[in-house]
Amino acid sequence: MWTEEIVAGRPAWVHTMSGVVFREVPGGTFRMGLSDAELNAVRAIERSGGGEDTLEPFFASAGDAQPVREVRVEPFLIARHPLTVAQVRHWLPEYEDFYADSHSGTARLEDDLDDLLEALPFRLPSEAEWEYAARAGTTTLTFHGDEKPGEDQLLDDFGDKERTAAGENAFGLTAMGSAGEICADVWIPGFAGAPADARPRTGDGPRTVRGGAADLYPWQGCDEWLLLLSATRYEHDQFTAVRPAAPLPSHGPRL
Repeated sequence: MWTEEIVAGRPAWVHTMSGVVFREVPGGTFRMGLSDAELNAVRAIERSGGGEDTLEPFFASAGDAQPVREVRVEPFLIARHPLTVAQVRHWLPEYEDFYADSHSGTARLEDDLDDLLEALPFRLPSEAEWEYAARAGTTTLTFHGDEKPGEDQLLDDFGDKERTAAGENAFGLTAMGSAGEICADVWIPGFAGAPADARPRTGDGPRTVRGGAADLYPWQGCDEWLLLLSATRYEHDQFTAVRPAAPLPSHGPRL
């Protein structure tokens, strides 16, 4: 089911049948949620004139990503980037996408979402796993730092190998935050009572989505860059991208 390869100079696990590239994310602990330091960084961007519109709605909803807490994450695999149109068609041959411009573009699913999730031999990442993977050891607004993210950080098509590789974080993952990616957790505002490990929170209702800055491209000057932040989270509605996760495979000697 798996082969070990070097992709863009880094070890990777490739799902043999579909060709989806996964990176191994090391285990560890991190501070999950929107910290005071990150809020202050957004306020600094606002004071410098970097906010195109009022940032009050963002600050008013900050509690949805708080309180910050330490979370323990076990090693796992996660796809290098969200599934593309071509990759989704491996499981759903009749899939049509009205948002992507090419087969190598991010697939955004609506009515086909449940069918894909049922067909995938993988699982969705939990919110904790997603944020841990997006931060890749950093504590800043994005893995690039606390500066205002720009449109140059968007990556929505993976046909250009060099550009895809250039967008990777320290874990070898790219486009974290570009598309809205559905997680395993049910949507619950805030992290009060959330587990100290990376288990998803379950229950009835819509799931949680992370990212989504490219879903609104071309940007309309409404501070869409906030969707690139590692801590940004919201309730699933309409279409979504899928970045699958999986347990570590059993394997022999490493590359």
